[in-house]
Amino acid sequence: MTFDMRFFSTLLLVSAAVTASALAQGVASPFTVAESGRGYATLRDAMAAIGNGRGTVLVAPGRYAQCAVQQGGDVTLRAQQPGTVILDGVTCERKAALVLRGRSSTIDGIIFQNLRVPDGNGAGIRLESGNLTVTNSLFRNSEEGILTGDAPGNAISIDRSTFRHLGRCDRDLACAHGIYAGRYGSLTVTRSRFDLGDGGHYLKTRTPRVTITGNSFDDSGGRLTNYMIDLSNGASGTISGNEMVQGRDKDNYSAFITVAPEGREQDSSNLSIAGNSASFVPGLQRTSSFVANFTGDAVKIGQNRLASGIRITDRR
Repeated sequence: MTFDMRFFSTLLLVSAAVTASALAQGVASPFTVAESGRGYATLRDAMAAIGNGRGTVLVAPGRYAQCAVQQGGDVTLRAQQPGTVILDGVTCERKAALVLRGRSSTIDGIIFQNLRVPDGNGAGIRLESGNLTVTNSLFRNSEEGILTGDAPGNAISIDRSTFRHLGRCDRDLACAHGIYAGRYGSLTVTRSRFDLGDGGHYLKTRTPRVTITGNSFDDSGGRLTNYMIDLSNGASGTISGNEMVQGRDKDNYSAFITVAPEGREQDSSNLSIAGNSASFVPGLQRTSSFVANFTGDAVKIGQNRLASGIRITDRR
């Protein structure tokens, strides 16, 4: 499978976003609860109608200056046409366009953009509890894409999504990142793209188990960025089939992947890193480590395609 084919669906999503603002927005009730067939004028009201139950909110094409909080239940938020629904610039609770604290949440085909808050963590999604599944979605031009709290019994799964122009490290505030997963049970990120970072890490996680496969980390247009993948407290699992390109404008270019740079909380001896590629943008010559290991754990590093100047690993 070629690189372009792998991310074909993601690129289609980005193209669709360009035309979203021209689509019909005069629908009186653009948010429909599929199970009841009832329409609502606001996303907040549609999600509240599901309450602690189970339901799907279907969203008509358009650009919405709205946000919503899920207080319970199992809620799916789905664009009627993937890539034609934009949640633009409005946060709830000074956190995110969607604040999720139910049993489970599924987000499908939604674009999140232009989200900023005073503490520097304005996100598309703030996940506070429950399982989360995200597919076919785009997070861009915000401080953070997805930010989570701690829920050791729950899982996060992200597939075929794009994280663009996210992250920051300024104003004497803690850095923000493309994805920042807290102490959830597990994190799975597949067939997704990270690019044009504006600071921080592209993917930062404290989960004890990870599956990070088949993604693109393109830092060629990044600004003052750090690591591609930061396993802040160590993890077991798999990192494979990812393509990583390090750009020129880095706050820290010493490594592509880090293992427990903020203290070892999980054993990483069952972490497998193989079948990835790592390189620099054309014409850039420097040295870096593919895996910086801050523990004594024997991380399983298999065959990876590394450009000249990239060490396989170093102990820090």
